[in-house]
Amino acid sequence: MLDYSALSALAAVVREGSFERAARALHVTPSAISQRVRLLEERLGCALVVREQPCRPTETGRRLCQHVDRVRLLEQELEGAVPMLSPEGAARVPLPVAVNADSLATWFAPAIAAFAAEAPVLMEIAVDDQDHTAQWLRSGAVLAAVTGAARPAAGCNSLPLGSMRYLAAASPAFMARHFADGVGAGSLARAPSLVFNAKDELQAQWVRRLSHRHVELPRHTLPSSQAFVTATLAGMGWGLHPQALIAPHLKDGSLVELVPKTPLDVPLHWQQARAASALLDGLTRRLVAAARRALLPP
Repeated sequence: MLDYSALSALAAVVREGSFERAARALHVTPSAISQRVRLLEERLGCALVVREQPCRPTETGRRLCQHVDRVRLLEQELEGAVPMLSPEGAARVPLPVAVNADSLATWFAPAIAAFAAEAPVLMEIAVDDQDHTAQWLRSGAVLAAVTGAARPAAGCNSLPLGSMRYLAAASPAFMARHFADGVGAGSLARAPSLVFNAKDELQAQWVRRLSHRHVELPRHTLPSSQAFVTATLAGMGWGLHPQALIAPHLKDGSLVELVPKTPLDVPLHWQQARAASALLDGLTRRLVAAARRALLPP
């Protein structure tokens, strides 16, 4: 039989990134977490955690983490179906999901809020670039993800959600100051741009499409979709924004496109662990429906 207290400790270490934070999450001491993981590794005869900063699972550790998450969901469903198992009612169960920040800031948050209001879950949302959220699935840290990758991760299904349309925009004053003579490789190499983080390649992709070559862009880093808009309105730089997020500003003229009719459409997919639970399937149905309303057709 598997030791589920040890498996829970392992899953907490992977999700929290360290033994200390895992201990706080499970309300035990770090030494207790360390002992549980060590005994599990000794029993299985292999390492389960790479002890770095942050900690990450080995391939075997990843599979065990996914198993723990699935078991939690199945136990919750069983408690709901057999009330005698939980006289006080089925407890809410954590449901870890990864998503890109722009989806979270637009169509994703209302969809999961509606789902969480009806389902006995506690949503655990990890935010990363759409080209990197699939890694959260592969690591076992989440059970599902909005990702730019169409090819499913091992043990997962993949569904197309649609494409998010991005527009390169800046304030009129910024345009007059930096692009008075037009938008091209030379002016883009001098004008400050905005990026979400080091993984954000959207601005570089748009520039390559426009100028047909790589341009080294001066960059401000702002890890927030809303801060992106605020900073752009204030004239800090130009950036790629979800069309839905800046539509009111384009309409009132407080933002303008750098080059009209040059959108960048980013396809998004929903990947989820196979045979996880009816709860996860319900979340999938709600999110796919919300994405189909908000995004361009897949």
